[in-house]
Amino acid sequence: MSDLQIYIISGPCGAGKSTVAKKMAKLIPKSALIHGDDFLHMYDEASEPPWEEKLAIMWKHILAITNTFLQHRYHVIIDIVVEDELEWFTRHFAHLDVKIKYVVLRADEEVLIERINKRGDTYLIQRSLFLLHQLENETPDNQPYLYDTSGKAPDQIAHDIIHWKSFE
Repeated sequence: MSDLQIYIISGPCGAGKSTVAKKMAKLIPKSALIHGDDFLHMYDEASEPPWEEKLAIMWKHILAITNTFLQHRYHVIIDIVVEDELEWFTRHFAHLDVKIKYVVLRADEEVLIERINKRGDTYLIQRSLFLLHQLENETPDNQPYLYDTSGKAPDQIAHDIIHWKSFE
């Protein structure tokens, strides 16, 4: 599997994760795109588990699907907010000869607010600003993987993630 890659695209709401991940999927031949949020919206109100359990289930799904795609020789692009799950997730691939690229997209607060307002998800502003602070300041391991998307086009960001070695 030596030529296969897993790309993990993290960052707060409005940083461009989904847009960039979609661009990457178009640029990388034989790739599969996993949107982590899809697994958070699989429940009806009556059966929705507590938040921590939802996260655990989501990450187990992402792990299983990633394994399946790798077995079928697909590159995997994962669009998800990574808080403290990175080490757990990557440990599952240590026995494989798979490259993992991790990037934390970020933008200035004003840019995040503007993007979120533009798409009409104003309820996400507080969560986005909380995640921006957490991912930049509370998770020191993220520092080498931060990528500022302010003023950059999604095509350029996708290209940089694919080609820059600093995200490995």
